Amino acid sequence: MDSTEVARFWEGNAEAWTKLARAGYDQYRDALNTPEFLKILPPVADLKGIDIGCGEGGNTRKLAALNAKMHGVDIAPTFIRYAQQSEETDPLGISYRIGDATCLEEAGGSYDFATAFMSLMDVPQPDKAIIEAYRVLKPGGFLQFSILHPCFVPPLTKTLRGEDGLAYGRMVGDYFRETNGDVETWKFGAVPEEIQSKDEFFQVPRFHQALSSWINYLCQAGFHIEEMNEPSADSETAARFPTVEDTRSVPIFLQIRARKPL
Repeated sequence: MDSTEVARFWEGNAEAWTKLARAGYDQYRDALNTPEFLKILPPVADLKGIDIGCGEGGNTRKLAALNAKMHGVDIAPTFIRYAQQSEETDPLGISYRIGDATCLEEAGGSYDFATAFMSLMDVPQPDKAIIEAYRVLKPGGFLQFSILHPCFVPPLTKTLRGEDGLAYGRMVGDYFRETNGDVETWKFGAVPEEIQSKDEFFQVPRFHQALSSWINYLCQAGFHIEEMNEPSADSETAARFPTVEDTRSVPIFLQIRARKPL
C-alpha cells in the first residue's frame, strides 16, 4: 500500500474521528498517552518544531501552548482543515499543511525538534519517515514519537480479562509478520453504542514492524536513542477512565525519544 491509498483511508476517517476525539472519546490519548508523552518531552519553549501526522491538531496545540513554534503536517485534508479552523478561532502561531511523512517539503536542518503522536505505525515505509525526520532536524535536535507497542499490539492480539472484567494479560501472535497496510476496523472504546452507530467504524491501515526494526531504523538514520517509555495507567486514572485500565497489566503504547548528533 502506498501513501496515496493511505491518504484515502485517513480522509475517510477524518470527519468522524475529529468529532469524536474532540468530544472526549479518545481516552487513550487524553487520559494516558499524551500526558505521558509530555512528561518525558524536553523543554520546547522558543524552539521550532514539526508535528508529523498531526491529525486535527489537538496535540500540536498542546506543544504550542508550551511556547513552541509549531508546524503541523498530515496526509488527510479534512484533518488539516479542522486544525486550521482551530488556529483561526484561537491563534497559537501554528502553521499547517497537507504532507507526506515519507517525503517532507522542508529543507534539511529546518527544525529544533519533531514529534509524531501515534502516527508512524500508520505510515508506509516508516523507515523513510524516520530518515525524513532526521533530515529536517538541526544537529542536536530530537525526534519524539509514540506508536502502538510492537511487542504487545502485533497483527494478532486480544486483551485477556478475568471474571471481574479487569485485564490481566494480552494474547499476541504474528509478531514477526510485517504488514503492508493491513486494514483494521476499529473504534474509540469509550464511545456509547447509540453514538457510535451513527458513524462508520474507522478503517485504519497498519504497518506493523518488530521492535528491533524500529530500533534499527533509528540507528541506521543516525539517531541516538535517549529515552523509552511504556505508559501504564495508575489506579486513579483507570478508575476515572475505564478504557485505559488494560494498560495496567501490559503496555500497549511505546514512546521513544532519539536525538540527532551535533
